[in-house]
Amino acid sequence: MNSPLIQLLVLAGIAVFLILRLKSVLGTREGFEKPPLPRQDAPSASRPDFEVIEGGPDRDIIDHVDEDSDSADALARMKCAEPSFGVADFLGGARGAYEMILMGFERGELADIKPFLSEEVYETFAEVVESREAQGLTIEAEFIGVRELSLTEATFDEATNTAEISVKYIGELTSAVRDSAGEIIEGSPTQVKRQKDVWTFARRMGVDDPNWQLVATGE
Repeated sequence: MNSPLIQLLVLAGIAVFLILRLKSVLGTREGFEKPPLPRQDAPSASRPDFEVIEGGPDRDIIDHVDEDSDSADALARMKCAEPSFGVADFLGGARGAYEMILMGFERGELADIKPFLSEEVYETFAEVVESREAQGLTIEAEFIGVRELSLTEATFDEATNTAEISVKYIGELTSAVRDSAGEIIEGSPTQVKRQKDVWTFARRMGVDDPNWQLVATGE
């Protein structure tokens, strides 16, 4: 066997060795490389597509009110006036505001919640608190939580950019009214009761102040 042929066989053997060695190190398209995903022709019914596309429904709105309702139209106009506004974000804040305002009223501590009340609502709350104090009554209350929360109505005045949103709450708390001697004359400090409220919050959209004010209460 001549020298060139021997050199060729040696090089071929080296090449085969290197290929096998690289394969053992790199593997066969596994490890860090992601496998191809199966084709999805349509969204799964169990996992709806919540992506908002241009011209499509805004899930942030229609998850809370009917798509063709006046409230949906009002919420959409609020978003036009203030693009950073979100319905879900508002309801999250409304949940926290309910506990803060309700407990402030029950305990007669109105100073801390005054910035979140309209003048009319503040005066009504103040009259009730003053009447309790005049009778020597105190309220012992503890907030348990919000059992249910839903958006019931929304309106928007484009002339003033004023938005109003009504929220229905079903809250749970304990409440006991004590007289000047400390005796319980109503309620219980241990028995949990449910309380239903419909509160309306208002705010001018597009202004620097992000706080909504409670402008009406009801059931």
